[in-house]
Amino acid sequence: MDKIAVLDFGGQYAHLIANRVRRSGFFAEILLPQNLVDPAEELKGYKGIILSGGPQSVFAKESPQVDASIFELGKPILGICYGLQLIVHDLGGKVKKAGGGEYGESKLKVVGKSKLFTSVPKSSVAWMSHGDEVKKLPEGFEKTASTDNCEFAAVEDTKRSIFGVQFHPEVRHTAAGEKILANFLKICGAKKSWDLDKFLKSEITKIKKQVGKKKVFLLVSGGVDSTVAFALLEKALSKKRVFGLMIDTGLLRENEAIEVQRNLKKAGFENLKIVNEAGHFLAALRNITDPEEKRRVIGRVFLKVQRKVLKRLRFNPREWLLGQGTIYPDTIESAGTKNSDKIKTHHNRVEEIERMIEKGLIVEPLAELYKDEVREVGRKLKLPKNLIERHPFPGPGLGVRILCGESEKPKATNKIETEIYRKWKIRGKVLPLRSVGVQGDSRTFAHPVALFTASRDLEKLGSIATWIVNKFSDINRVVLSLGSSKAPRVFSAAPAKLTPSRVELAREADAIVNDILTKQKLYSKVWQFPVVLAPVFEKGGEAIILRPINSEEAMTANFARLPKTYLSAVTKKLQKLDGIEHVFIDLTNKPPATIEWE
Repeated sequence: MDKIAVLDFGGQYAHLIANRVRRSGFFAEILLPQNLVDPAEELKGYKGIILSGGPQSVFAKESPQVDASIFELGKPILGICYGLQLIVHDLGGKVKKAGGGEYGESKLKVVGKSKLFTSVPKSSVAWMSHGDEVKKLPEGFEKTASTDNCEFAAVEDTKRSIFGVQFHPEVRHTAAGEKILANFLKICGAKKSWDLDKFLKSEITKIKKQVGKKKVFLLVSGGVDSTVAFALLEKALSKKRVFGLMIDTGLLRENEAIEVQRNLKKAGFENLKIVNEAGHFLAALRNITDPEEKRRVIGRVFLKVQRKVLKRLRFNPREWLLGQGTIYPDTIESAGTKNSDKIKTHHNRVEEIERMIEKGLIVEPLAELYKDEVREVGRKLKLPKNLIERHPFPGPGLGVRILCGESEKPKATNKIETEIYRKWKIRGKVLPLRSVGVQGDSRTFAHPVALFTASRDLEKLGSIATWIVNKFSDINRVVLSLGSSKAPRVFSAAPAKLTPSRVELAREADAIVNDILTKQKLYSKVWQFPVVLAPVFEKGGEAIILRPINSEEAMTANFARLPKTYLSAVTKKLQKLDGIEHVFIDLTNKPPATIEWE
């Protein structure tokens, strides 16, 4: 079988590269460079080699490396982001810190002729996420593309078939990305030998081998991932050997537990139990404000409840394995691969879970897949459309959509706000709270900027948002005020905790947002829609932040451009909620912002 090697340097999109190669019909295998004893010997059997991105600088002391002998193999090589920089650095060129980071959309301009850009427009949108850039090319290389902020956006050495791109062709937001990867695979001369049907057959065999004569106790949320995992485990093991447990954490959406039970029963899932543990979760989270600690606490409580139910049902722990609907973004964002940076800890990746995985006590049939692939597996397993196409909802639920913590005064506030007004004639206010972002494959925890303007031209405002996060390193999100277009003199943020009253307020706001979305027939136009409660105010209330996004695999995302009629209707209704003072919409793509705020 012809194979393409993907060397994983810890980039957020390493597995996404393999995903795209596989979806093109070619078999891709991910390898960790530090595990290669003799890289040139071990890689000579592959038709081509792709070097992934990564969070570190190539000139940093402990940055991941690979022996330069691979460049003499005569195999086509494609370096992406960090991979490009590694090629340039190792072959005698120069890489330096960029004057400013570049995150999100950039206009790619192809120069000259290159096999990599065959049938690619001379100008198109490409997706960037980098803080370093190439300053000088090695001997034998030439420039093949650039952007306004990056001279060497693509380079190549045609004699050695070595190619490098600073942008990410593997993400859907790079308009010609699929064609660029297809061109590289054509250069490699590989034959198609992969499809999702083969994955299903292989995974069923793998499940049977791992589980043996035991049974699987699966944590179910009603979301796409756990539902597809439930169906796949039942197909591999039979209905009698898979037990589904849904835990009502008290952090679910309005009527969520009832609707999930009804939908799953209707779809044929019979071996399912729901337990209400709201008091347990809320008590454990009462004094927790740090977003990472919240996720860890939720993960630990899930395990405690699972063990309690096992005991109550008199299930012998030795006869059962724990099943999870974990997909690959959960793993990579939790720093689940050797060189990756931790963006946020997913509740299904806390330390105790990791130890159980090492011991073979956890079954995760979807752990190598992305959301788009999971949906496709669901279709192949003939699951109902309403289950497959639900908006993703995080396991920690509203717990990570209710911001907690102390008020934090941003640095250089006046300078940032003044420069935004000077450039765009729009008032911007740096908010006194922080959220999680992902920039250059690394985690950021930075401040948002709120824009105040009567304009609802989301396309133009989105471009302004991209300029702001690229310009100011202290900023990783931009939101737009949907209520008042007049900026308050001062914004404050109160010390806030996860209380029952705040949970109920967030739940009510979430219900309003989704109800109007459904009534206006916009549900299918949005991939996911977090509704965030933030303790930021002018007069003492709180703010609701709308975060509608569109994506396919959750590793990259665009904010959804919702119509003015929707924004107006939802703002009007949210402002009637007792305690809600401001309504914002998040204008930030991923990167630089994560989908969730925590």
